[in-house]
Amino acid sequence: MSAPILSTKLYIPLSRSKLVPRPRLIERMNEGLQRKLTLVSASAGYGKTTLVSEWLAGCSGPAAWLSLEEGDNDPARFLTCLIAALQTIAANIGEGVAGLLQSPQPPQTESIIAALLNEITAVPDNFVLVLDDYHVIDAGPIDNAIALLLDRMPPQMHLVIATREDPRLPLARLRVRGQLTEVRAAHLRFTSLEAAEFLGRVMGLNLSAENVALLESRTEGWIAGLQLAALSMQGHQDPAGFIKSFNGSHHFVLDYLVEEVLQKQSVNIHHFLLYTSILDRLCGPLCDAVLGRRAGEQLAFSSSGQETLEYLEHTNLFIVPLDNERRWYRYHHLFADLLRKRLRRSIASNIGDNERVVAELHIRASIWYEDNGFAIEAFHHAAAAKDIQRTARLLEGEGMPLLFRGAVAPVMNWLDSLPVEELDARPSLWVLYASALLMAGQMTGVEPKLQAAEKALEGAGLDDKIQDLIGHIAAIRATLAVSKHQAETIIAESRRALEYLRPDNLPVRTATIWTLGYAYQLQGDRAAAGKAYTEALSISQMIGHVIISIMAALGLGNIQEAENQLYAAADTYRRVLNLAGEPPLPTACEAHLGMARICYEWNDLDAAMQHGLQSIQLAKQLEQTDRVVAGEVFLARLKLARGEVNDAAAILARADHSARRQKFVNQMPYIATAHVLALLHQGNLAAAATLAQKHNLPISQARVHLAQGDTSAALAVLSALREEAEAKGFEDEQLKATVLQAVALHAHGEKFKAVQLLADALTMAEPGGFIRIFVDEGIPMYRLLGEAAAHGRMMNYLGKLLAAFEAEELTSEVKSDQSVAPPAKPLIEPLSGRELEVLHLIAQGLSNREISERLFIALTTVKGHNRMIFDKLQVGRRTEAVARARKLGLL
Repeated sequence: MSAPILSTKLYIPLSRSKLVPRPRLIERMNEGLQRKLTLVSASAGYGKTTLVSEWLAGCSGPAAWLSLEEGDNDPARFLTCLIAALQTIAANIGEGVAGLLQSPQPPQTESIIAALLNEITAVPDNFVLVLDDYHVIDAGPIDNAIALLLDRMPPQMHLVIATREDPRLPLARLRVRGQLTEVRAAHLRFTSLEAAEFLGRVMGLNLSAENVALLESRTEGWIAGLQLAALSMQGHQDPAGFIKSFNGSHHFVLDYLVEEVLQKQSVNIHHFLLYTSILDRLCGPLCDAVLGRRAGEQLAFSSSGQETLEYLEHTNLFIVPLDNERRWYRYHHLFADLLRKRLRRSIASNIGDNERVVAELHIRASIWYEDNGFAIEAFHHAAAAKDIQRTARLLEGEGMPLLFRGAVAPVMNWLDSLPVEELDARPSLWVLYASALLMAGQMTGVEPKLQAAEKALEGAGLDDKIQDLIGHIAAIRATLAVSKHQAETIIAESRRALEYLRPDNLPVRTATIWTLGYAYQLQGDRAAAGKAYTEALSISQMIGHVIISIMAALGLGNIQEAENQLYAAADTYRRVLNLAGEPPLPTACEAHLGMARICYEWNDLDAAMQHGLQSIQLAKQLEQTDRVVAGEVFLARLKLARGEVNDAAAILARADHSARRQKFVNQMPYIATAHVLALLHQGNLAAAATLAQKHNLPISQARVHLAQGDTSAALAVLSALREEAEAKGFEDEQLKATVLQAVALHAHGEKFKAVQLLADALTMAEPGGFIRIFVDEGIPMYRLLGEAAAHGRMMNYLGKLLAAFEAEELTSEVKSDQSVAPPAKPLIEPLSGRELEVLHLIAQGLSNREISERLFIALTTVKGHNRMIFDKLQVGRRTEAVARARKLGLL
């Protein structure tokens, strides 16, 4: 949302100078501060907003205000406004989330509320949050989010909801627990004394007590009715006769009274009120544009729009200022509704002419908004005018469609409303429809929309616009194929897209470059993949395409990880998490899974578990993705490392079932690899052999051969696998094969060769800080490392690995074996992977705050790591820690 528009929603209405004091209601509101929620609920015109703003004016603590409207039913827009309101209390609330809400797939509403609650807890002072006009909200996710907010709200916060209808919140539960204060129509309606003061002092009428009582009785203390009646009676010769002349329900009373009020206005004011009623907000220049002033039409007014707005405010004619500068206003919602009804009835009796005139007013508003940089508001009025051509043009934007600027929900709502004939007449709308569904994660609806677009394009000439549409269709299909890991389809559709897309269509071209990179990675061409990711990342950062920036960075992280550059990959994944915010976008699941794998290799199993669980939680928010299964496979491997074999087997069974049911064929080899490990832990060699053979898993087959005692067969498999990995330049596969081949050689009796090959593996692994790849091989690797240490090879790195074995207590089985002397432990307790990261940054001279920013962790967490490092190294200061670490080979 544009800043000037958003700021008007956060403005607390000022108390009017002429206002009826209502101490009984103020006292009720004050008592409500002892509870979680104050609900001010009554139908239109009962002064709900006036009461709350008057009460806040007398409160000593800070308050945040949010005026809601129909467009706020989009969860991303609602949360953007909510965060902006809370930031008037504390500027840092929601900083990591606000930008993400403009992305196509923002985090779930509930997860953002949870993150906001953590930040609200840190606010030192008591404060009030007001949600005004909550009745416009008709979105389950928003109701659920507010329910969560109420459930976990910290004691320094109080929520006030003003609404015409009771919200879908757990009011009964709050009522029973004594956490709810209610202010309803029975409390809000004017008493006889309040009505007399309002009519006399505020509205300037000199009525008898009898007439006041009669009017209060006819309106039942309904404030809007009293105000309209008072406006109607100003200057009336027979007030008593007027009061006796109307009766009936609120609807008919209002209709009658509005007619009376409008008749008392000049022609200019009458037209001004009716014609500008189409606007949710009003400012002088916008009103001038809607009234046709700039076009020199017959509706020429002696006063400017700004002067007229100020006059309406002065005469108390149901207008509310939205900022302190008196630039933006709005009509009282009830008054605006009635004016719009009156507008449609008064323009012409001919329905077609009526619609034409109202549409013209919306078009003028749309033009003004577009000229002044309010793209979404311009789109809204163009859609209201049913000007499909203009709405479509605004939707497409100037190189950056509204879809890519966070307007997925309103765009989809408009497209849903169009008949098929209109979409067929404009195939570009079918394509944008498919793109919106893709961004919303509704994958199943994408292909039918693309096929409809292609059908509509049949027979059309291949001009630049048509070719660009063809390219966009291909780009969307390439992205669909990414979720299914179909490399050939991705490449074919991506190349077709790049062939047809206009050179200046950077958002779609950049996404297509990324999909090509993903396909190259699937095919094992890591150099080409890295080049494509780098290009996509550069362009996406230039044009502000956050999603592609995240996806391209993830691709680069995967490549770095495959090249055994774990530190570089970790930095890349952390940058992704920083881009994804807190709570992160669902697409950040891959960054958490990458960090989980790296933390596992660094032997920080707790951090690995945390990242793994976060990855699964985020992946569950995505539709038709295998990322949940990938996360579960990782957790199973982690369980195996901790000796929890039965738990690992249960997780793998669940993952296997999910993968088969959803046809995630790409995940089957990873599931089978982990399953073989579980079977070997359980001693079920026959089942492990069958599974390894069925899925053609060379490493797993070699492990089975070793478990069976057939070292020759294991060496044959590993030798071929290692040569293949070296030929392809697959560093990760080469390291895996080399480590296991060294173990196999040692078991085969070729100990000298085994030590030589282990030295090669250590050389490859040491720059990335690998630990688990050795520790997971168990006692055979421990013995082999001991022999390497006896030869004096890479003692610093060996010391770290042997310390990890000691921590695992894996040497208990060989302590009685005198032929292998266990090496001395370099530390009483080894440093964790995260502690080693902190230690390296200390050695580089970074301050605690700089370390906090580099690792994206809290300053207190850094200080906690420092204490643990000093204790383990048995030192008291940074310089001593660095010196001791260098002696131990940790740096």
